[in-house]
Amino acid sequence: MSARRPKIDKADYYRGIRMTPYDLIKEIAIATVGILVVVLILSAVLSSPDVPSATIQAWAKSDPVDFVTTAAGELSSQTITAQYGPPYTTGSGSVQSIGPIEPQVWAGVHVAVNAALDFVLQPLSQATVGDQTLASGLTTFNDASAAQQQKWLAAYNQALGSAKLVSNEVSVPSGDYGPVPVLMSRLLVLARSGGLDALLLTSDHFYQTDYSKPLLFLSDGGYFRGLAQAQDLTGTQWGMMNETGRYPGQAWLWLFTLWYQVPAIGSASNADLLVVVVMTILSLGLLLVPFIPGVRDIPRWIPVHKLIWRQHYKSMARRTRA
Repeated sequence: MSARRPKIDKADYYRGIRMTPYDLIKEIAIATVGILVVVLILSAVLSSPDVPSATIQAWAKSDPVDFVTTAAGELSSQTITAQYGPPYTTGSGSVQSIGPIEPQVWAGVHVAVNAALDFVLQPLSQATVGDQTLASGLTTFNDASAAQQQKWLAAYNQALGSAKLVSNEVSVPSGDYGPVPVLMSRLLVLARSGGLDALLLTSDHFYQTDYSKPLLFLSDGGYFRGLAQAQDLTGTQWGMMNETGRYPGQAWLWLFTLWYQVPAIGSASNADLLVVVVMTILSLGLLLVPFIPGVRDIPRWIPVHKLIWRQHYKSMARRTRA
């Protein structure tokens, strides 16, 4: 039978130990206020400026000619998105490969985008209520043969080179464009109202978090690139690691952007895939360091760890001597 442990009196246990009054609530309050002050100061000095979101509405208002030119390109399937390839289309315009390595093709089309239908025709079809001119124009365009549609669009796209803004409307020299000018005029009105932004986000999900379509539409025009250039966010400016202007951004991405600055990679048509391959090889190399002869022995050849843990090694040496 085990002996019972003697009861220890609390006063006797702490006798001889110096006590100091301590207010936990006060300490927490001081620490909270101190952290808040530091955060406010740092946010004022290092924070990112609150740049408004880029929207199709802002684009249509600030550069209507570029918007209409891009929309006509989408309708005639001449834009980057229309010819992109996986994961958006079945084309091959932006497919990158290294020999037989074609990850885009392997993944296939899983974010299907029909530029003409999704960006122009479908939004316009939802705006025909109460607009007989638009409804008639859409019917005429849809009923025309593909050859006739392309003929109208080719003439209109060429005329856009001389487009001017007249009474806040995009005006082109007269020509045989069929119903295309009506479609573009109505799409511009829809975009300026903010309706096109909303229509491109419509999905069967409760939360509208897929911005693929509006971003692809924006990226086909010159407006988006102009914003990036103004904020030092283009690829040649190491845009991935900046937020805006000279403010600090995602510095941990510097290793990815570094490879785009190497001329042999940055100027290649498959630069993105090359960077992915390089980073994959480097990541695998890091994971396999313990198994690579020579590399795994570097800490023994260059014992930097002994400098860092010098106090530990000194105490171990004293114990050994003792």
